Amino acid sequence: MVPVFAWLLAAIAGITYASWVLQFLLNPGLDPVNGYVSELSASDQPYHFLFSAGDFVSGLLTIIVVVAVLRAVRPRGYAMAGWLALFLFGVFSIADSLFAMDCAPNSDTTCALRERAGKVSFAHQFHSVTSVCVVTAGIVSLVALTIASRRHRRWPVIARWSWLLLVVETVTAVATLPLMYFGVLLGVIERVQVAMISVWLFVIAAQLHADRRRAPVPAPTARDRPPGGAAPVRERPESARRPVRGRRHRPDDGAWERTART
Repeated sequence: MVPVFAWLLAAIAGITYASWVLQFLLNPGLDPVNGYVSELSASDQPYHFLFSAGDFVSGLLTIIVVVAVLRAVRPRGYAMAGWLALFLFGVFSIADSLFAMDCAPNSDTTCALRERAGKVSFAHQFHSVTSVCVVTAGIVSLVALTIASRRHRRWPVIARWSWLLLVVETVTAVATLPLMYFGVLLGVIERVQVAMISVWLFVIAAQLHADRRRAPVPAPTARDRPPGGAAPVRERPESARRPVRGRRHRPDDGAWERTART
């Protein structure tokens, strides 16, 4: 059985991954419409350590949850692929927090020029790779666990809500391409995608909590066994007893008929 702390850690991971909502309180000057969420963690932004810590904690807790689930459930097929993808989501989230950007290119013209000229650090350049891997791993886990839950009918909470999250993620992913061409609303689309991943972590937490509430079948105790540890003897029912010698049973109507003796 999955440990009791797993669902709680998954819920906390969903909360910490949504730390970007604090932007409106801590860093309202950053453009939420066109600026990326990752720009909140840029080294020149206020409270960047807080936003980086949110990604780091979320990734670490997700890894712990996946390890606990794999040790208890040992899934296969799509289920295994989904949990492994969620594990990679945690790994790339930690990498995303460690390889922070130098500045916010969508909100700072000077930063954008530095980025185009290649005068930024390796962490700034590599951050785009980790960000793509985080979102990709989250979507893959969503797709794989959705298929597994509907095939095996094991996780009803995931089967009920994951398809809706999958539709939203697909729509936002498709909408990203034309918005990148026009250069508008990219921040809004990314925030929707990140929010759906946070909700996905909440769905996983709800499923793990629901599994804990299922009462296991109680094992037989010493009271249920007779002295000496032998299994209790059950009396054969009346219908299963051996018929009287010299008679035979007619299976059609259950009547007894005396047979001739030789």
